[in-house]
Amino acid sequence: MTRTEYYNDPSAPKPNSLVVAASAVVTDDNGRILLQRRTDSGLWALPGGGMDIADSLPGAAVREVEEETGLGVEITGLVGTYTDPRHIIAYSNGEVRRQFNVCFTARIVGGSLAISEESLELRFVAPGEIDALPMHRTQRLRIQHFLEHRPTPYLG
Repeated sequence: MTRTEYYNDPSAPKPNSLVVAASAVVTDDNGRILLQRRTDSGLWALPGGGMDIADSLPGAAVREVEEETGLGVEITGLVGTYTDPRHIIAYSNGEVRRQFNVCFTARIVGGSLAISEESLELRFVAPGEIDALPMHRTQRLRIQHFLEHRPTPYLG
């Protein structure tokens, strides 16, 4: 299944679902950020995904990081909430979603890096190298907010 992301695009298809999702900024001991190159778009992104009915939001972030990267993590903080209605995600199966994403910070507590069916590549990336990677603007915004060491979470 492929995915196309739109931002503030009048030609974007109309959403037919609203999905609650969680993502996480996971860093290593050198301050590098864990990113995955997604199979559905080829773009780099933070690990994360939709919340299951039995999940808490932090639990969804922990589960998604483990499913997508093989790493066990513990949530350590909140980067922000991302609910911009101008961001539309269209999937090849006909789903067109608005996504409500809560982005957390997390630290590694176990596991080892392993590519999943959702990832083409996994990499810890130094903050100065992130701009060179193809990435949707909404992912860049979450990383920017994390790197700003904001005193309060972003609410948007």
